[in-house]
Amino acid sequence: QVQLVESGGGLVQPGGSLRLSCAASGFAFRSSGMSWYRQAPGNERELVAVINTFGSSTYYADSVKGRFTISRDNAKNTMYLQMNSLNPEDTAVYYCSARNTWGQGTQVTVSS
Repeated sequence: QVQLVESGGGLVQPGGSLRLSCAASGFAFRSSGMSWYRQAPGNERELVAVINTFGSSTYYADSVKGRFTISRDNAKNTMYLQMNSLNPEDTAVYYCSARNTWGQGTQVTVSS
């Protein structure tokens, strides 16, 4: 059974940083591409970043390019999202996804 558990969200001031983690279990993590999505109130869920199985190829939405970095540690079955230069528009629930499964999400709020 695929399980994805996000952590690391919280309240941060504009310009600050957070690192999200996604702990995976129940499937062959190192054989799976992984993604981060986010959903702000009233908005549809949007793709933020994608990473391939080895971490050698990544994709970022234009809105986060240059500020966010996706990475993974296959030895720990964990994916990360380093978020820098956060602004209020980044406020959302962030979800990790793999094999058509979603975690429960972690809230990120950027506010002064």
